[in-house]
Amino acid sequence: MNKLDILVVDDDPVNLALLENRLTKAGYHIEMARNGQEAIDLVSLRCFDVVLTDLVMPEKNGINVLEATKARCSRTEVILFTAYATVDSAVEAMKKGAADYLAKPINFDELMLRLGKIETLKTLVKNVDDLREAMTVTEDNAAQTIHHLEFLASHFRQAFVDLGGILTEENMEAPGRIRLALEVLSRLHDTTGS
Repeated sequence: MNKLDILVVDDDPVNLALLENRLTKAGYHIEMARNGQEAIDLVSLRCFDVVLTDLVMPEKNGINVLEATKARCSRTEVILFTAYATVDSAVEAMKKGAADYLAKPINFDELMLRLGKIETLKTLVKNVDDLREAMTVTEDNAAQTIHHLEFLASHFRQAFVDLGGILTEENMEAPGRIRLALEVLSRLHDTTGS
Protein backbone atom coordinates (compact mmCIF):
# COMPACT_ATOMS: atom_id res chain seq x y z
CA MET A 1 0.00 0.00 0.00
CA ASN A 2 1.43 3.36 -1.02
CA LYS A 3 1.62 5.95 1.70
CA LEU A 4 1.54 9.16 -0.31
CA ASP A 5 -1.27 11.57 0.51
CA ILE A 6 -2.21 13.22 -2.80
CA LEU A 7 -4.38 16.21 -3.61
CA VAL A 8 -5.69 16.07 -7.18
CA VAL A 9 -6.85 19.36 -8.70
CA ASP A 10 -8.73 19.64 -12.00
CA ASP A 11 -11.74 21.63 -13.15
CA ASP A 12 -12.67 18.86 -15.61
CA PRO A 13 -14.84 16.31 -13.75
CA VAL A 14 -13.95 13.52 -16.21
CA ASN A 15 -10.19 13.98 -15.65
CA LEU A 16 -10.78 14.27 -11.90
CA ALA A 17 -12.73 10.99 -11.81
CA LEU A 18 -10.15 9.23 -13.97
CA LEU A 19 -7.25 10.36 -11.77
CA GLU A 20 -9.14 9.44 -8.60
CA ASN A 21 -9.94 5.98 -9.93
CA ARG A 22 -6.40 5.20 -11.14
CA LEU A 23 -4.61 6.58 -8.08
CA THR A 24 -6.99 4.96 -5.58
CA LYS A 25 -6.53 1.59 -7.30
CA ALA A 26 -2.75 2.12 -7.05
CA GLY A 27 -3.16 2.46 -3.28
CA TYR A 28 -2.73 6.20 -2.83
CA HIS A 29 -4.84 8.24 -0.43
CA ILE A 30 -6.59 10.86 -2.57
CA GLU A 31 -8.40 14.12 -1.94
CA MET A 32 -10.02 16.01 -4.75
CA ALA A 33 -10.39 19.70 -5.55
CA ARG A 34 -12.62 20.85 -8.40
CA ASN A 35 -10.80 24.14 -8.91
CA GLY A 36 -7.74 26.10 -7.90
CA GLN A 37 -9.41 28.01 -5.06
CA GLU A 38 -10.70 24.80 -3.50
CA ALA A 39 -7.17 23.38 -3.68
CA ILE A 40 -5.68 26.51 -2.10
CA ASP A 41 -8.26 26.29 0.70
CA LEU A 42 -7.30 22.62 1.32
CA VAL A 43 -3.54 23.26 1.40
CA SER A 44 -4.09 26.14 3.80
CA LEU A 45 -5.55 23.58 6.24
CA ARG A 46 -3.03 20.76 5.84
CA CYS A 47 0.00 19.57 3.91
CA PHE A 48 -0.11 16.80 1.33
CA ASP A 49 2.80 14.72 0.11
CA VAL A 50 1.95 15.51 -3.51
CA VAL A 51 -0.34 17.94 -5.31
CA LEU A 52 -1.29 16.98 -8.87
CA THR A 53 -2.81 20.02 -10.51
CA ASP A 54 -4.05 21.07 -13.89
CA LEU A 55 -2.23 24.19 -15.06
CA VAL A 56 -5.09 25.86 -16.92
CA MET A 57 -8.13 26.55 -14.73
CA PRO A 58 -10.36 29.61 -14.42
CA GLU A 59 -9.61 32.16 -11.69
CA LYS A 60 -6.92 30.31 -9.66
CA ASN A 61 -4.68 28.29 -12.01
CA GLY A 62 -2.08 25.62 -11.38
CA ILE A 63 0.69 28.19 -10.80
CA ASN A 64 -1.47 29.79 -8.08
CA VAL A 65 -1.96 26.35 -6.50
CA LEU A 66 1.79 25.68 -6.76
CA GLU A 67 2.66 29.00 -5.08
CA ALA A 68 0.12 28.53 -2.27
CA THR A 69 1.29 24.96 -1.69
CA LYS A 70 4.98 25.83 -1.55
CA ALA A 71 4.32 28.83 0.72
CA ARG A 72 2.48 26.62 3.23
CA CYS A 73 4.19 23.24 2.78
CA SER A 74 7.65 23.49 1.30
CA ARG A 75 8.17 19.71 1.27
CA THR A 76 5.04 19.03 -0.78
CA GLU A 77 5.89 17.97 -4.31
CA VAL A 78 3.73 19.58 -7.01
CA ILE A 79 3.23 18.04 -10.44
CA LEU A 80 1.46 20.17 -13.03
CA PHE A 81 -0.31 18.81 -16.09
CA THR A 82 -1.87 20.51 -19.09
CA ALA A 83 -2.94 19.98 -22.67
CA TYR A 84 -1.45 23.37 -23.50
CA ALA A 85 2.15 22.74 -22.52
CA THR A 86 4.65 25.34 -23.56
CA VAL A 87 8.32 25.57 -22.73
CA ASP A 88 7.73 28.93 -21.02
CA SER A 89 4.99 27.61 -18.74
CA ALA A 90 7.10 24.56 -17.84
CA VAL A 91 10.11 26.74 -17.04
CA GLU A 92 7.95 29.08 -14.93
CA ALA A 93 6.51 26.13 -13.01
CA MET A 94 9.95 24.63 -12.34
CA LYS A 95 11.33 27.99 -11.18
CA LYS A 96 8.49 28.21 -8.67
CA GLY A 97 9.28 24.78 -7.27
CA ALA A 98 7.27 22.27 -9.32
CA ALA A 99 8.63 18.73 -9.11
CA ASP A 100 7.47 17.86 -12.60
CA TYR A 101 5.35 18.81 -15.57
CA LEU A 102 3.20 16.35 -17.56
CA ALA A 103 1.27 16.76 -20.80
CA LYS A 104 -2.38 15.75 -21.18
CA PRO A 105 -3.65 13.20 -21.82
CA ILE A 106 -1.78 11.85 -18.84
CA ASN A 107 0.37 8.81 -19.41
CA PHE A 108 -0.41 6.86 -16.21
CA ASP A 109 2.69 4.69 -16.43
CA GLU A 110 4.79 7.86 -16.48
CA LEU A 111 2.77 9.37 -13.62
CA MET A 112 3.14 6.22 -11.49
CA LEU A 113 6.88 6.19 -12.16
CA ARG A 114 7.18 9.80 -11.00
CA LEU A 115 5.05 9.17 -7.92
CA GLY A 116 7.24 6.17 -7.11
CA LYS A 117 10.34 8.36 -7.30
CA ILE A 118 8.71 10.95 -5.03
CA GLU A 119 7.76 8.23 -2.56
CA THR A 120 11.33 6.90 -2.56
CA LEU A 121 12.71 10.41 -2.05
CA LYS A 122 10.27 11.12 0.81
CA THR A 123 11.25 7.82 2.46
CA LEU A 124 14.93 8.77 2.21
CA VAL A 125 14.26 12.24 3.63
CA LYS A 126 12.29 10.69 6.52
CA ASN A 127 15.14 8.26 7.18
CA VAL A 128 17.63 11.14 7.22
CA ASP A 129 15.38 13.09 9.60
CA ASP A 130 15.07 10.02 11.85
CA LEU A 131 18.86 9.55 11.85
CA ARG A 132 19.40 13.23 12.59
CA GLU A 133 16.99 13.01 15.53
CA ALA A 134 18.69 9.84 16.80
CA MET A 135 22.09 11.53 16.52
CA THR A 136 20.81 14.52 18.49
CA VAL A 137 19.49 12.25 21.25
CA THR A 138 22.78 10.31 21.27
CA GLU A 139 24.82 13.52 21.41
CA ASP A 140 22.65 14.85 24.25
CA ASN A 141 23.05 11.58 26.18
CA ALA A 142 26.80 11.57 25.54
CA ALA A 143 27.09 15.18 26.73
CA GLN A 144 25.18 14.33 29.92
CA THR A 145 27.38 11.27 30.51
CA ILE A 146 30.56 13.28 29.95
CA HIS A 147 29.33 15.98 32.33
CA HIS A 148 28.55 13.33 34.97
CA LEU A 149 31.97 11.67 34.50
CA GLU A 150 33.72 15.04 34.80
CA PHE A 151 31.78 15.67 38.01
CA LEU A 152 32.82 12.27 39.40
CA ALA A 153 36.45 12.73 38.31
CA SER A 154 36.59 16.11 40.04
CA HIS A 155 35.29 14.64 43.30
CA PHE A 156 37.62 11.62 43.13
CA ARG A 157 40.58 13.87 42.34
CA GLN A 158 39.81 16.08 45.36
CA ALA A 159 39.29 13.01 47.58
CA PHE A 160 42.69 11.62 46.54
CA VAL A 161 44.34 14.96 47.30
CA ASP A 162 42.62 15.02 50.72
CA LEU A 163 43.55 11.38 51.41
CA GLY A 164 47.15 11.98 50.41
CA GLY A 165 47.37 14.92 52.81
CA ILE A 166 45.76 12.95 55.65
CA LEU A 167 47.83 9.79 55.21
CA THR A 168 51.11 11.69 55.03
CA GLU A 169 50.31 13.93 58.01
CA GLU A 170 53.16 13.35 60.49
CA ASN A 171 51.67 15.27 63.40
CA MET A 172 48.72 12.89 63.76
CA GLU A 173 48.51 9.36 65.14
CA ALA A 174 47.56 6.52 62.77
CA PRO A 175 44.04 5.97 64.24
CA GLY A 176 43.24 9.69 63.74
CA ARG A 177 44.52 9.60 60.15
CA ILE A 178 42.44 6.47 59.44
CA ARG A 179 39.33 8.08 60.97
CA LEU A 180 39.79 11.24 58.81
CA ALA A 181 40.49 9.11 55.72
CA LEU A 182 37.30 7.15 56.34
CA GLU A 183 35.36 10.42 56.67
CA VAL A 184 36.72 11.61 53.31
CA LEU A 185 35.74 8.29 51.71
CA SER A 186 32.29 8.47 53.29
CA ARG A 187 31.74 12.03 51.95
CA LEU A 188 32.94 10.86 48.52
CA HIS A 189 30.45 8.02 48.62
CA ASP A 190 27.62 10.39 49.67
CA THR A 191 28.49 12.90 46.94
CA THR A 192 29.05 10.49 44.04
CA GLY A 193 26.89 7.57 45.04
CA SER A 194 29.91 5.33 44.43
